[in-house]
Amino acid sequence: MVKVVLPFHLRNLARLDGPEVELEVAPRVTLGAVLDALEMRYPTLRGTIRDPLTQKRRPFVRFFVCKEDWSHEPADIDLPVEVANGTEPFYVVGAMAGG
Repeated sequence: MVKVVLPFHLRNLARLDGPEVELEVAPRVTLGAVLDALEMRYPTLRGTIRDPLTQKRRPFVRFFVCKEDWSHEPADIDLPVEVANGTEPFYVVGAMAGG
């Protein structure tokens, strides 16, 4: 099971009680496979994390894996074993902007 931590606004949209969800992702646990599983389980999140046509990450959404920014990694990249086996979470973070 892959653990995914979502920011407050996405948790509200998906009607989740807690910050973390567990998803079953078929082997070859890639960045894209995790996002596919998340959108499949919570259809209200479709289009909020990725553009529905291009499947590219939305500009103010970031992904963190094992304390590293994976926001610019390709969707078909394999996630670390720690994420695939559920010992480390996959973080979806709303980026900050302003001035």
